[in-house]
Amino acid sequence: MALAAPTAQLRLQLLAAHLAVPPAAEADAPPGLARRPCRAADNAAVPNASKICSAEEAAALIPDGVWMTIAGFVGTSMPELLLRAVREQFDATGAPANLGLIYAASVGNSKGRGFDLLAAEGLVDRLIYGWTGSAPGFLKLVRENKVEAWNLPLGVVSHMIRDVAAGRAGPVTKVGLGTFVDPREKGGKLNARTTGDVVRLVKLGGREVLWYQVPDKISVALLRGTTADLDGNVSFEREALYLDQLNQAMAAHNSGGLVIVQVERVVDRGTLHPRAVHLPGAIVDRVVVAPPDLHWQTLREPGYDGSLSGEIRTPLHSIAPLPMDERRIIAHRAMLEIDRPSCVVNLGVGMPEGVAVMVATHAHQNPNTKSVTLSTEAGAFGGIPGGAQRFGTSHNAASHVTTATMIDFYNGGGVDIACLGLAEADPAGNVNVSNFGAGRMPGCGGFIDISQNAKKVLFVGTFTSGGLKVAIEAGKLAIRQEGRLQKFRAAVHEKTFAGASANGRTVLYITERAVFGLAAQPGQGGSAVELLEVAPGIVIERDILPHMGFVPLIRGKVNQMPAQIFQP
Repeated sequence: MALAAPTAQLRLQLLAAHLAVPPAAEADAPPGLARRPCRAADNAAVPNASKICSAEEAAALIPDGVWMTIAGFVGTSMPELLLRAVREQFDATGAPANLGLIYAASVGNSKGRGFDLLAAEGLVDRLIYGWTGSAPGFLKLVRENKVEAWNLPLGVVSHMIRDVAAGRAGPVTKVGLGTFVDPREKGGKLNARTTGDVVRLVKLGGREVLWYQVPDKISVALLRGTTADLDGNVSFEREALYLDQLNQAMAAHNSGGLVIVQVERVVDRGTLHPRAVHLPGAIVDRVVVAPPDLHWQTLREPGYDGSLSGEIRTPLHSIAPLPMDERRIIAHRAMLEIDRPSCVVNLGVGMPEGVAVMVATHAHQNPNTKSVTLSTEAGAFGGIPGGAQRFGTSHNAASHVTTATMIDFYNGGGVDIACLGLAEADPAGNVNVSNFGAGRMPGCGGFIDISQNAKKVLFVGTFTSGGLKVAIEAGKLAIRQEGRLQKFRAAVHEKTFAGASANGRTVLYITERAVFGLAAQPGQGGSAVELLEVAPGIVIERDILPHMGFVPLIRGKVNQMPAQIFQP
């Protein structure tokens, strides 16, 4: 005889018992963290909760040889429990094996936590990524020719995942033309083992574009959210970003594959408002509940910052000013390039992060910054972007969108000013930030997507690197110790930005002692780096020309950098 379905009252009674946490466990919870509200081991107590399982059970479902995509961005939204379960499963059984991974940006702490948990020979045999700087274990596999690997623009990878979900052949775009991902250069290939072409040059309407071919299927998605109900609907109320998780889930589902989502809590059916659900239960196969120590909001620290999720707004006066050094000089000079109100600005990782601090602490020096909208390619509009392990997030954001949507906006020219890193530049204005030789190749990230489409581009970095020491005295800059490495070189290791793609846009190279521009040279077949400004106290013949691998264009009088940036 069939059993009658449990009444709503009985389900709630069982759920209450299921969610109860023993006092001892509650006392052991780390300070500032929500106590773990669900224990996956007790799933048998909840009727019809077939989607809820342990991490071990979920990992055992992943087949060999398939393409897999994983949530995360630098230090945010890492499904750490799932990653650990996959690695433990592989170490114990040798499965899953020979996986292909496709992701926009790795997440981790560069010390074994995060995506590096999967950096084992045999577990992974091919990679497509935008940036993997937080997973050096993958870079080691690439250097040792143990995996096939393609580095492609972050936004392109985001759109590749979306195109798998939609059953399309892959993005067709100008993004990447003239850079190392152009098949006339390297085609994004990273080692000798990588021989297949995923990027093709084609012509549409008489214009050259790149076609990025996608995998036939993405069969597994490892994702994370905040709350799941018993039907697998997942909300993101405590997440700092949406990222590409909806498209990742759709790609795996539509490939006939497996969608596994790590959450911090489970609620009853019908509890979540439909507007709050980001991942519909119809495309979620398994839900795994993680303990707080494996479900950090960002890897900067344990706990939860409501200003990143939009729950609260944090007072910006708490942001400390930058110390008076070369990084502040550069960030200050870049901030002054916000030359009209209501600009949309993108800030890259590293040195550009200082511009956000200058906007928060020195907006009085540039009234245009009071109406500026800072944005991140990860999907945050407004607020003050986070740095380091919080890169991609934003404190007090006005809006969060998916990464693929933000890249659509960027590709269409939505960014008025982009402020990006500067590792190497050559006489034609080409810039490299993706490959520094000797196996140091974190990848291009969103650099290509942004630099090829922003209306104005600022490349920021110190003039030399490796031991540079400067001092500011009486409003003048003094070089106390020159850096060992030249950054303005006769040739870059590879082109992450092609000077030829400027097409009349304003392109500046801002350092602590000089500002250069990209000047078109009609009739001479290209462009050239031109010296525009020098810092007070700097002598061109002593402090600039001897430390460059080429002589920049100098036309007429060279201006002095604004005096206020050398004042406390």
